[in-house]
Amino acid sequence: MDGLREFLFDLKRQDYARENFPGVLNVLIGRQVKAHNGVLVSNGVTWRVLAEWLKKVRWHKEAVRQLGLDPAKLPPRDRLRFWYTAISQAHVDSPEGIKAGDRLAQALASAGYAVVPPGA
Repeated sequence: MDGLREFLFDLKRQDYARENFPGVLNVLIGRQVKAHNGVLVSNGVTWRVLAEWLKKVRWHKEAVRQLGLDPAKLPPRDRLRFWYTAISQAHVDSPEGIKAGDRLAQALASAGYAVVPPGA
């Protein structure tokens, strides 16, 4: 899972996901991600695992606005519950979520990551 931590930090550092948080959720939950050297970064994670990682890397909580959510209406003190609740309301597998994941996959391809489409 160390590769996942580095991947999330890279997403934040390089702004690949700045305006595409739904894509981040779709890719990390439902797709396989490999680094440029072929090392497996993620084989898809559960909501709970992703919520834990978003908490650990201190993902900006304002990102939930891209999901149509108000951060003030999510659990304020428990960051794990905050992220889990946001993910549960994100409709990650909706057509919009899949399109967002596809957009992020294209951006990541230029950065050397391989994102395997769902069902492939």
